[in-house]
Amino acid sequence: MSVHEEKQKGIEQMYFRGHTTVFASRTDPRFPYALFVPHRFDRIGPGRTRLLVAVHGTGRTHLLYRDLFAEFADYHDCIVIAPLFPANVLGDGNLHGYKFIEESGIRYDRIMLGIIDEVAERFGLAADRVLMFGFSGGAHFTHRFTILHPGRIEAASIAAPGSVTLLDPARPWWTGIADVNERFGIRIAGHEYRNLALHFVVGTADLETWEITFNESDRYYMPGANDAGRTRIDRIRALADSFRRAGARVRLDTVPGVAHDVAPLALHARQFFHDVIAGDFDP
Repeated sequence: MSVHEEKQKGIEQMYFRGHTTVFASRTDPRFPYALFVPHRFDRIGPGRTRLLVAVHGTGRTHLLYRDLFAEFADYHDCIVIAPLFPANVLGDGNLHGYKFIEESGIRYDRIMLGIIDEVAERFGLAADRVLMFGFSGGAHFTHRFTILHPGRIEAASIAAPGSVTLLDPARPWWTGIADVNERFGIRIAGHEYRNLALHFVVGTADLETWEITFNESDRYYMPGANDAGRTRIDRIRALADSFRRAGARVRLDTVPGVAHDVAPLALHARQFFHDVIAGDFDP
C-alpha cells in the first residue's frame, strides 16, 4: 500500500466511520447532514447495508437523532443519515418550512432525495428504498415525504406529529392531497400505499395543544387545519386510520406516561424497524 493509499484509508476510518463529522450536501450546501457508519461496514460491504434516515424536530438537534439509532444501526447493518434543515433559511424567521415540504421554491423532499442518493453513491449502496424516522416536526416531514414518495420508503416511523396531512382527495395540501399534482408535479396512485409498513407512535401524556392549534394569523393556517383532532394523540390516530384505509400495514403505539419526548418513542421505532428487517412485522 502506497503512502497516499494509507493516508486515504486513515481519513476514511477517521471521518467516514462511526459518528461522522457534518457534511454539506452537494444538492444544496445550506442543508448538511451527519452519518453513523458501522465500523464493520468494510467487512460486510454495501450489499447487506441499509440506509436509515432520522429527521429532527423543530429544535434541530440532528446529532441526537443520529445517536439514538447508532447502536441499532451497528447491530442491523444500517448507515444512519441525520439531515439538518436549518431554521430561518430565507431570513424571514420561519421555523417550519421543511415540515410542509415546500418553502418559497425550496423543495425539501428533493433535498432529502439528493442527500440519500449522495450517501448511497459514496458507500456503494442501493438507495431505492430507505427506513425513515421523524419525531414532532420531523414526523411532519416523514409522513408527507411518504405520501409523495412511497416508492422510496421501505418502512417509516412517524412519532408525535403536531399537524397531519390525510390522504383526502377532497382537501388541498397540506390538510389533504387534492392538488398534489399541481403543487409538486407528483401524481398520487393510491395503490402505492398498499402493504407499506408504517409505524405511528405517541405518548399518552402528550396532551399540550398550544403549539399545534392553528389560528387564522398563523403562517400555515388554512381551513380545516385543526380538523384531525385537538391533541397529537387525536391527530396521529386520524393519520394512522387514513393510511390504513389506503391499504398500508399500520402499527400504532401509544406509550403510557410519555409526554413530548423523542427518546422513549425512538425505542418503539427501533423495535418496529427490527421487525421489518427480520421479516416479522405484524401490525
